[in-house]
Amino acid sequence: MNLTISGHHLEVSPALREYVRTKLDRVTRHFDQVVDINVLLTVEKLKEKERRQKAEVTLHVKGKDIFVEQSHEDLYAAIDQLMDKLDRQVCRYKDRVQDHHPAAKRGGGAPTEAN
Repeated sequence: MNLTISGHHLEVSPALREYVRTKLDRVTRHFDQVVDINVLLTVEKLKEKERRQKAEVTLHVKGKDIFVEQSHEDLYAAIDQLMDKLDRQVCRYKDRVQDHHPAAKRGGGAPTEAN
């Protein structure tokens, strides 16, 4: 799994990088078939006093890209909310891809008794 963490108008500190890495462990624990993850952390300056922190994740799995973004006043809160969204989407994707029919029951059902 390749992990890329980058910042836009922001210097990504080692503490911030480690925080994102630990939060992503929860997602990769649910679904281990992740090819690569791109994380973009952004600081948007809307007005002089108002600053919005934004976090985006593009998670590439086999056959699909999952994109999630979240904004908040605090970057750590934005990352927390982002990981919650990403976790829900990954679980939903895993549930869709997973085969819900056991192989033992594919023989056409239970055998019937002949009289």
